[in-house]
Amino acid sequence: MNRELKLAMLGMIEGNGHPYSWSGIINGYNPAEMAKCPYAGIPIYMGKQPLDSVRIPGARVTHIWCDDPADAPKVAAASLIEHIVEKPEDVIGHVDATVIATDDGTDHVRRARPFVEAGLPVFIDKPMATTISELRQMVQWHREGRVLLSTSGMRYAPEMRADFSALGELRWITSFTCKTWERYGIHALEAVEPLLGPGFLTVQAHSDAGGDVMHLTHRSGVKVTLAALHDAYGSFGAVHLYGTKGDLAVKLTDTYHAFRGQLVAFIDMLRTGQRPLPFDETVELMAVIIAGIRSREQSGSVILIQDVLSEI
Repeated sequence: MNRELKLAMLGMIEGNGHPYSWSGIINGYNPAEMAKCPYAGIPIYMGKQPLDSVRIPGARVTHIWCDDPADAPKVAAASLIEHIVEKPEDVIGHVDATVIATDDGTDHVRRARPFVEAGLPVFIDKPMATTISELRQMVQWHREGRVLLSTSGMRYAPEMRADFSALGELRWITSFTCKTWERYGIHALEAVEPLLGPGFLTVQAHSDAGGDVMHLTHRSGVKVTLAALHDAYGSFGAVHLYGTKGDLAVKLTDTYHAFRGQLVAFIDMLRTGQRPLPFDETVELMAVIIAGIRSREQSGSVILIQDVLSEI
């Protein structure tokens, strides 16, 4: 496709302002209207970029639908979206692809189904699926040749794309997120998974009312500790790498370019047909999240990733 791609941004739930930020990164935005965004961090990191540089050429969010109809005009004004629809399905026939912009991994099959069945490519906000039934359906759609992509923006964090060879061989990685394991654990996981690749073996949860600390093993021998502590917002994106020759603390703070990289990867996939990562890799990441939930429910039992994958 040489023409501009038309995208629909669909869904917005409490605690997630991606329709504002993702649409604004793709389209450009109106600073005065974006300043009214109820997620205060979005105007801040958007405002750090020269206004005329905020745009992804070759694509445009043309349609918006929000769970609360009152939100859609606000997002449209802030992020320069032309069309507001009454029902998500109203975008079918008018766009080239859809974005499910909600981070509830127990509700993505319902939201994505109309567009998958209509043959539209679908980007699904992280985490793609946090139950076996949701993940099983995603796998089935993929096997049928449907085009699905789901990633965390932390996969594209500029800070994690540095050369870490001076640390020697990695032995332990810690990665931190605020909020819950179900909704945000994938940020902590996907920030560091590209360093190791697929091959997670086990998950064991250490949990209390304040959150979860997950201990993972990997076929490489590198140990991984991921923490999701509900109220520690100021520590989001803290990663520490421990190697045989040194260690390094990294803080993932460039939210704009992390999200932009994520969106560019999806748009490039629409144009070229080339996935930015294998679908099976995303399935394994979801199995890690599900294993963490299961370990917590079983008072910290060690859960084999392969056992979760075998259920799919």
